Amino acid sequence: MTTLRTSPNIAGLEPSATVAVAALARELRARGRDIIDLSAGEPDFDTPAFVRDAAIHAINQGATRYTGAPGIQPLREAIARDLARRTGRETDPNGVVVTAGAKQALFNACFVLFGPGDRVLFPAPYWTSYPEILRLARAEPVPVHGDPARGFKVTPAHLDAAADERTRGLILNSPCNPTGAVYTRDELAAIDRWAAERGIWILSDEIYSRICFTADAAPSLLELPEASLDRCVIIDGASKTFAMTGWRIGFSYSSPELARHMAALQSHITTAAATPSQYAALAAYRAEGEHAAELRAMSDTFQRRRDRVVALFRELLPGTEFVYPEGAFYLFFRVDGFFSGEVDSSVALCRKLIEDAGVALVPGSAFGDDRFVRLSFAASEDTLAEGIRRIARTLAPGRAGGTG
Repeated sequence: MTTLRTSPNIAGLEPSATVAVAALARELRARGRDIIDLSAGEPDFDTPAFVRDAAIHAINQGATRYTGAPGIQPLREAIARDLARRTGRETDPNGVVVTAGAKQALFNACFVLFGPGDRVLFPAPYWTSYPEILRLARAEPVPVHGDPARGFKVTPAHLDAAADERTRGLILNSPCNPTGAVYTRDELAAIDRWAAERGIWILSDEIYSRICFTADAAPSLLELPEASLDRCVIIDGASKTFAMTGWRIGFSYSSPELARHMAALQSHITTAAATPSQYAALAAYRAEGEHAAELRAMSDTFQRRRDRVVALFRELLPGTEFVYPEGAFYLFFRVDGFFSGEVDSSVALCRKLIEDAGVALVPGSAFGDDRFVRLSFAASEDTLAEGIRRIARTLAPGRAGGTG
């Protein structure tokens, strides 16, 4: 049998660890195992009925053909209005490119802006796809480690220590996956000034912006009057905010000139996002009154779950370090104190938890820090409570008898 010879384009490319864990959990469930999946990076809510109905109506009206590469104009306009309302900044629909998920928006931006020889920084821990997307663009990914006491958030001093004359970009994620950390407006302003002085692009991944527990929404780079679209791209989408992960709708917002380049690239990759999905997203971004309240209620539910998870950890796993989540729906907790024998890494510990406790988590090594593990609280409170009790019984026998 001949060995498959692949292109250097994918040399070293690793599959998504988060997707792999979710697939393993589904496989074990199919075999009859009682598995609590706390690995998922998606809301557990159904897509709201008014959004589903909009897609059905669009299909029945014949909206099943290609759209232009940047998306249907009404959706681009609705996204621009939503950004203007949230940030207080004048927006241009021509700067919006609708994509097949926020991941494609990020890929488009990286592929258009960066190439061989370019170094791109991003705070660590980081979302698993950042380094892989940058490698596909032939750029060099550079993780930057922040202060654990500050939720691993980076400062200009951290960035300065990692930058050099080849540094061309910075990917910033707030609220952060996997830590749940949220950058304040002042912290964003300091980073923006640092990037402006060095002519560095900021790709601001704001996909969790409206799942924020410190305000109605996390501060956006667009809120800064000095933030220039000549050197920043906003990445966002419908997946997390509107419980629309499978609909695959994301977007980028940038200068119209850059948007044209990204739309041209996309025209050769996917052409455009799925047409019925675009009409579903249009209903979501236009939501008002009771529909808007329904969407906000999902964020409120995540906050209640966050509070329950934190309380259970403090009761059943006292002394276990974790990043207190201010947004998103993850708890990033430290596990190297539980390493022993063959369980000597976050991967081995997660394997032990899924095999012995029936709980699926994502190893911190997937996010650049092997000392930690990520737990998703996109699950019911009862499921979360049972999952954490199982974790505690497996990692710290004798501590898990609390009432939680």
